[in-house]
Amino acid sequence: MYYIGIDIGSTAAKVTVFNENNILTNFTMPTGWSSIETAKAIEDKLSSMHISVKESKIIATGYGRVSVPYADKTITEITCHGMGTEYLLGETCTIIDIGGQDTKIISLENGRVLDFTMNDKCAAGTGKFLELMSNTLGVSILKLNEMALLGEDISINSMCTVFAESEVISLIGKGTSREDISRGIINSITGRVNSMLHKHGKSDLIYLTGGLCEVEPFVQLLSEKLNTEVKTNPLARYAGSIGASLLAKGI
Repeated sequence: MYYIGIDIGSTAAKVTVFNENNILTNFTMPTGWSSIETAKAIEDKLSSMHISVKESKIIATGYGRVSVPYADKTITEITCHGMGTEYLLGETCTIIDIGGQDTKIISLENGRVLDFTMNDKCAAGTGKFLELMSNTLGVSILKLNEMALLGEDISINSMCTVFAESEVISLIGKGTSREDISRGIINSITGRVNSMLHKHGKSDLIYLTGGLCEVEPFVQLLSEKLNTEVKTNPLARYAGSIGASLLAKGI
């Protein structure tokens, strides 16, 4: 028997497969324009690995969780992120999850979600915002963060992603260095996270999940903004799918 967690986010789908005791595999794929097609692609990939969805227990979570017809159950990403982070970290913490379309702050105590806060519907401060700004500068997300480490602090004040992009284009036109612009972009994201944390409250331990957990310069800059060391590891991007697969064991 396999226990599978499928976390279909707005930009990427994450999948974790457990046997009775251990993680057998994790993998990601772009969500694309259709979560239904993504769910079919996941089923095909699992089949190529000789893992049958019919002989597995499956929980779907995330933005596209209702689009997985072979899932036994759907559970919110808040619950799944809490369970997955407890598995990875095993400590009381405050989770920061920066997704493609939203940012979540989750208070976790002994594996139990106590409270959570989400940003508004604007994409500013999310992974999509960072992707758009990277495209505007013509660099990868990793390169933008590396340049931000070398830049001077500047402010990008626009709350709207569209206006923020216009602000960046204006800075380019004025001859502002890409390093300084990159620093301003990251300041905008980390500043929003910091504001959310002040409103939500935080524990002594901060843990970053989501795709940016693999971008070491971003973790460093976020730690500087929050004035505390942010913990993470490469598996943290799978917190939602790990939690879903663990919860599948209880079906």
